[in-house]
Amino acid sequence: MTSLDAEKQTYRVPFVERTGMRYLAKERGYAKLLMPLEPNANHVDVMYMGAFTVLAEATAANPGISFLDPEKHFPIVKDIAVDFHRMAASDVTAEYRLTEDEIAAFEADLARKGSAGYLAEVPMYDADENLVATGKVTIKLLSHKWDG
Repeated sequence: MTSLDAEKQTYRVPFVERTGMRYLAKERGYAKLLMPLEPNANHVDVMYMGAFTVLAEATAANPGISFLDPEKHFPIVKDIAVDFHRMAASDVTAEYRLTEDEIAAFEADLARKGSAGYLAEVPMYDADENLVATGKVTIKLLSHKWDG
């Protein structure tokens, strides 16, 4: 566990934890995650489609979560799609980064209107660095007082 995890451990999803997915890197506005092939292989020993979806969702959401105050805000996934390019018979990695300018704009939107959002395109790579899938994830950041 990194010091960032120890300082701010929030938003647990037990389903996601059961995949064995783990952080390779995590900092403000950035996440790189690994989805292991086991226990996420399907009946032909390649990555199960649902595992790609979970990886895309978590990789897209974590950069937004990294700057949220959980007492005031929470993230949701508004939309997700995964385009598959080739089968993956290995662990799969993905990463996504928000810039400090994007973060500042989201924080301003959260303060002003109680919501912010972004579309993340998340490329996913197998162990040989082949592009195996691309996730497109719309993340909404909402105030607990948001009345949408």
